[in-house]
Amino acid sequence: MASDAELLQIIDQALSETARKSGAWLVCKPGCWQCCIGAFRIHALDAVRLRSGLAKLRLTDPGRAEKLDARVAAYLQEVQADYPGDVVSGALREDPVSLEAFEEFANDAVCPVLDPASGTCDLYDDRPMTCRVFGPPVRNEEGLGVCELCYQGATPEEVEACEMVPDPDGLEEQILETMQQALMARNAPAPGATIVAFALRMEPVR
Repeated sequence: MASDAELLQIIDQALSETARKSGAWLVCKPGCWQCCIGAFRIHALDAVRLRSGLAKLRLTDPGRAEKLDARVAAYLQEVQADYPGDVVSGALREDPVSLEAFEEFANDAVCPVLDPASGTCDLYDDRPMTCRVFGPPVRNEEGLGVCELCYQGATPEEVEACEMVPDPDGLEEQILETMQQALMARNAPAPGATIVAFALRMEPVR
């Protein structure tokens, strides 16, 4: 089975190649955090990776981790009333009404993992997949999606030539399927999609 480390290596290689082809069009850099605004769905593998990153941070920089924990708690306190999911488990609901509600949920909230002093991510090495592929041209249902700050002045053909194919062999889905099978074998419930803050909280929000 492919490991998360193997998956991240493939993603990083794809990003490096896209950055090489993009040159000055790809303006992502430390201190630019427009992509850190707004809630987004993460899956179980993202959540495990984030929690592992936070555990490492608590060992290497307890003060920084404590500030992150405080931002997570404040974030959840602010948004939980409108959360279209279970505020105890953190799982998002999957019914049509809830899915539609999530489109408007916490769109102006800044990710609690962002350090407001430095403008950088406190868990950058362990960030979710959405964060890893945001910026370069990545294909979705609507075509090629790019950060609005990037590829200024590039033609559609030039943007397409820089397309990033993050996971061509579907390793992420394989890992998620294996995780689900392992949970089923232990009669444990499969975790649903959630958001970064719920994945990182210390205690359930009541």
